[in-house]
Amino acid sequence: MEMVPSEENQLVPKEGMFWSCRQSIFDEMKKRFSQIENAAEEPRVLCIVQDTTNAKTVNERLTLNLPASTTLSKLFEDVAHKASYVNGTFDLAWGKTGDMGSLDPSSEMSLTESGFEPGKRNFLQLTDKDGEQPQIASDESGTAGSSGLDDSSQERFIGPLPRDGTVGCSSDCSSPSYSYSSILNKSDTGYVGLVNQAMTCYLNSLLQTLFMTPEFRNALYNWEFEESEEDPVTSIPYQLQRLFLLLQTSKKRAIETTDVTRSFGWDSSEAWQQHDVQELCRVMFDALEQKWKQTEQADLINQLYQGKLKDYVRCLECGYESWRIDTYLDIPLVIRPFGASQAYSSVEEALQAFVQPETLDGVNQYFCERCKKKCDARKGLRFLHFPYLLTLQLKRFDFDYTTMHRIKLNDRMSFPEELDMGPFIDVEDEKSPQTESCTDSGAENEGSCHSDQMSNDFSADDGVDEGICLDSASSTERVLKPKSSLTFELFSVMVHSGSAAGGHYYACIKSFSDGQWYSFNDQHVSKITQEDIRKTYGGSSGSRGYYSSAFASSTNAYMLIYRLKDPSRNAKYLDCDDFPEHIKHLVQREKESEEQEKRQREIERNTCKIKLFCMHPVKTMALMENKLEVHKDKTLREATEMAYKLMELDGVVPLDCCRLVKYDEFHEYLERSYEGEDDTPMGLLLGGVKSSYMFDLLLETRRPEQVFQPYKPGEVMVKVHVVDLKTDTIAPPVSIRAYLNQSITEFKQLIAQATELSAETMRVVLERCYNDLRLVYVPNKTLKAEGFFRSNKVFVESSESPDHQVTFTDSLLWKLLDRHGNTIRLFVSLPVQSPGTNRTICPKVCGDTEECSEGSKGNRNSVEAILEESTEKLKNLSLQQQQGSSTSDSQKSSDTSDFEHIESPSPSQEPDSSVSAAVAVDNRELENRIRAAGGGTYSDPETQFPGEERSDSEVNNDRSTSSVDSDILSSSHSSDTLCNADSGPIQLANGLDSHSITSSRRSKANEGKKETWDTAEEDSGTDSEYDENGKSKAESYYLYFRAEPYAQEDGSGEGGQKCVLVHVDKRITLSAFKQNLEPFVGVTSTQFKVFRVYANNQEFESVRLNETLSSFSDDNKITIRLGRALKKGEYRVKVYQLLVNDAEPCKFLVDTVFAKGMTVKQSKEELMPQLKDQCKLDLNIDKFRLRKKTWKNPGTVFLDYHVYEEDINISSNWEVFLEVLDGPEKMKSMSQLAVLTRRWTPAQMKLEPFQEVVLESSSVEELKEKLSEISGIPLENLDFAKGRGTFPCDISVLEIHQDLDWNPKVSTLNVWPLYICDDGAVVFYRDSTEEPMEQSEDERNELMKKESSRLLKTGHRVSYSPRKEKALKIYLDGGPVKDPGQD
Repeated sequence: MEMVPSEENQLVPKEGMFWSCRQSIFDEMKKRFSQIENAAEEPRVLCIVQDTTNAKTVNERLTLNLPASTTLSKLFEDVAHKASYVNGTFDLAWGKTGDMGSLDPSSEMSLTESGFEPGKRNFLQLTDKDGEQPQIASDESGTAGSSGLDDSSQERFIGPLPRDGTVGCSSDCSSPSYSYSSILNKSDTGYVGLVNQAMTCYLNSLLQTLFMTPEFRNALYNWEFEESEEDPVTSIPYQLQRLFLLLQTSKKRAIETTDVTRSFGWDSSEAWQQHDVQELCRVMFDALEQKWKQTEQADLINQLYQGKLKDYVRCLECGYESWRIDTYLDIPLVIRPFGASQAYSSVEEALQAFVQPETLDGVNQYFCERCKKKCDARKGLRFLHFPYLLTLQLKRFDFDYTTMHRIKLNDRMSFPEELDMGPFIDVEDEKSPQTESCTDSGAENEGSCHSDQMSNDFSADDGVDEGICLDSASSTERVLKPKSSLTFELFSVMVHSGSAAGGHYYACIKSFSDGQWYSFNDQHVSKITQEDIRKTYGGSSGSRGYYSSAFASSTNAYMLIYRLKDPSRNAKYLDCDDFPEHIKHLVQREKESEEQEKRQREIERNTCKIKLFCMHPVKTMALMENKLEVHKDKTLREATEMAYKLMELDGVVPLDCCRLVKYDEFHEYLERSYEGEDDTPMGLLLGGVKSSYMFDLLLETRRPEQVFQPYKPGEVMVKVHVVDLKTDTIAPPVSIRAYLNQSITEFKQLIAQATELSAETMRVVLERCYNDLRLVYVPNKTLKAEGFFRSNKVFVESSESPDHQVTFTDSLLWKLLDRHGNTIRLFVSLPVQSPGTNRTICPKVCGDTEECSEGSKGNRNSVEAILEESTEKLKNLSLQQQQGSSTSDSQKSSDTSDFEHIESPSPSQEPDSSVSAAVAVDNRELENRIRAAGGGTYSDPETQFPGEERSDSEVNNDRSTSSVDSDILSSSHSSDTLCNADSGPIQLANGLDSHSITSSRRSKANEGKKETWDTAEEDSGTDSEYDENGKSKAESYYLYFRAEPYAQEDGSGEGGQKCVLVHVDKRITLSAFKQNLEPFVGVTSTQFKVFRVYANNQEFESVRLNETLSSFSDDNKITIRLGRALKKGEYRVKVYQLLVNDAEPCKFLVDTVFAKGMTVKQSKEELMPQLKDQCKLDLNIDKFRLRKKTWKNPGTVFLDYHVYEEDINISSNWEVFLEVLDGPEKMKSMSQLAVLTRRWTPAQMKLEPFQEVVLESSSVEELKEKLSEISGIPLENLDFAKGRGTFPCDISVLEIHQDLDWNPKVSTLNVWPLYICDDGAVVFYRDSTEEPMEQSEDERNELMKKESSRLLKTGHRVSYSPRKEKALKIYLDGGPVKDPGQD
């Protein structure tokens, strides 16, 4: 650029040249803006990448939105950065398409040229390259594999990476799992991390610090393990030695610490216990000292870590000094002095405070042995010598006496990289010539900081050694080192991040080999800087006074370890070449073990794991399940041999009679067979090695004379059940395969070949879903058009019967299939017939007692004879129908003569079967004969049985037993239930009986199925069993019912209790079901109750007579109990006694019946004899009341003139309170309000008993007047508060004075915050002038224990109590000895 001189003789550019430069700058800017605009207008490609390299990341998606002109090589770079992988160590392939070809990572083709579609989602899969998992990228300035996060967005050394899951020590850092991809490759730092087992980060931090301490590591290597003397599993030094070798020589990114913790005697639960790293350090050192006894390393811990200090007290009058020598392994430094608002700013300041003596004066004067009196004295600590490795513990955990909780102090405390300890050797400002060396047992032990409780005493010679003991020479030869030799260099900072309740530890450690600082954060190791170390000082910018630590960073230094700078002693790490021989042998063994693990891992990565099923021909007819693990290079023939052995078919079926086929368990569908592919690798057949497969394998078997049927892709499986209308039987299924494009005519021909039925007269019924029957009859219609799917069920019938001419829904075939799909099997337990029960059958026809007794015996014999006759008749009927049918079902009969055909409610319609009518008539005839045997009549249905039994649920105090069986919910029912399961299954060539598969799957489903609980019925009461004409509803609408005697296999029948096995149409009403049971129970349906028994043996009464049994399923249990059943408008009511001043205020009394329209007084009159007989309560009708019960809370008081269903809403299994009154009833009107009051007496720390107060209005003033009247407290001094929670609103006497909302500013009770609108509210009151009792700490603790015990018994919440911390222990004998009495 040409320059010209200015007026000031300075060279400046020419004006034209200036504008030329300016223009060129503008042109360049314009060009760049144009490029930006073009890039903005360029189409973009959305790439969604699924990382399939391991199970942990398979559900993660990486999203990249790139310009369409981006090259493939740039795409690989972006994916590598996003996934934190090293570029070139992975492949990208198309996803969600048939073409799984990999993309070229070196191609310069644009995305659009490579097949990517702009504006659409392009799915890619990130896969392994050449069978090797991708390498995790490592950032020099941050943690490895940072998932693409920028260093500015997270502190590099803090916390495990989001990619692998946070593994910490707090309750909210709980994922102990890690993926192999994150630990396979060693960090670029050259150091190996440690895997966090769950909450073992404190252990990892200490182990890494010890490993990075050359003197400790080298000494550990020099120790030789003698296997003949100790088990290697329990040897702590040996397991530490192995761990250190792996940390030094392993190629992994991180290694496990389970072998070390196992040597500690810890089980897996210890991994979930959080401990203090300083506590672990002391306990581990103690354990090592015990293990190293009688070895060269016996005094290693003391040589490296132990220092000495003097604890002294000096008289200020005569100068006499008493002292003792103590040892320490670490020095605890206070962060903030007790009661102070400011923390110490540095470690030096805290050390100065540590050795600063305090003056004992006033009441704290010291008794001087020389002066023989109490004198002012000076007490303090003086360091005698420092250890080679100096450990400082920053006491960040404190106790807050205001909140009574532990807290963490996050105040800033700086620490130097080099610490000069010379000034702290002697801090006394004066020395007295009269100082004497003695051991004074009376010297106080404050300020002690040693690890062995200061139990060691030393000779007087130790008192003059105020330096570093560098050798083992005698005390006379020891050299007092100058202060310049007391310089320590920082090499380890153990950091805690979190609160006093929990957090995470990691270590920042300086390597003595290169002077570089590293962050050892569990499995992640990364380089850090001095700036990162300074961040661990803690604190925050600005001052917030006392609460400054609450707002400071929770990540700060907790333990500091310094090493003395002494070239003569400072050691270097041993190289592999310098290892002792026993260590070299150990290294070789560990390398071989690691190689073996790598090979095993490689095998695992190439192993296909898939579900395997087999129908074992001998063991069970159920479908057996297992998991087949086969290498991807194994052939189908080899896999079949493995499955053959896995299913234990050796010696049962020849190997050549077995084959593997593709199977769909969910649809029970055989997808395809593998003919001619015996030598094909399994990886190719299964579509590669995957974490899960969308299909399964089935090991099929056949008989030697049979031939396997080929299964081709595209075929559908059909289970064909043959129906025989002559015998009313449905055969087990025959499996056939068809194509969806086949016509119905072709399908019938296929069935005819398999079943030998005539295709000309064949009717085919498809069951598309439960009980959805559809006749398929259009000849040219395809199976697909008819709704066939992968797995189907059809019923076929072929005969010359005229039933073909009838509409399908009116045909016998439909009725048989309909019954078949709706019949269930129930186990019914009958009540034991007691003499008392039978006597009630004929009370009106017996003249005197003797005749009645004789008559009852005769009647009983007659009834029993009739029952036996009816049972035998039912058996004969069943046997007649089973003759000639080889496929009868012993568990579920389909016999035609036992089926009652569905009739119309119209009485004009004739039954479809004369046999059905005969059975119905036989049932009614049987009932009449029983009536005749009982003397010609039954007792009045409303008459109670004197010997009536109460069910378990009737005496259960649990509210859950108040649920009523409504039988409304319909349960799914498989239509396979009546296929004659006991008949021999048709053996197919493939060896698989489809009916057995269905049955086995169904049994599994029933085992795991959650039963439908009965819901409470409507408030309208129980339905009547009879219609308006008095005719039984069951007579006008009769459904299938068959019962037969059944002997309980488990012998659970008590006292000769009889059981019957009932096959019944679940659409039958409870009323009809009960009437069908009358001949077996021996009384009318109004005189017994039906209880449904659930899996936990809890019983619930079924009372909704007009509801069906649709909520019941196969093999449900029913218990019949004698007792009057409810009539329309009646309700079963549970009566509880309210005892307001008892520890348990709710006590069950009786179960009774209230009726609609009954007054409260009438119900009380009916209750009185029941209470007297069953509860021994002889009450006068005016001496008790009934009141509403809501859970355990007493509510509205019911007045005698109240009418149920008019004034009081009532429902089934209702619950009420009965309250015994001390005097006459005070409640006369609904406008009154009954409140339960309780006085709190602070001076005695006592709650008085409850007293009821009846108010005429909701006025607060009236309440206070009443309370003043009964207590004598002046009105102006009376405070009141509403109780909280469930009655009796228990609260601790330690909390009631402050916790309740005393004296709310309201004038009425029915507004916020009181909302007292109903009877039964609890109100506490007190005298506001009365102060709480003064208590000592011991008295308060004792009262706290009593209150906790009382409130726990009543179920009341107990105030927060922090969990007890488990003491950290290392067991030298291999494990803890458990207390036999310990739970």
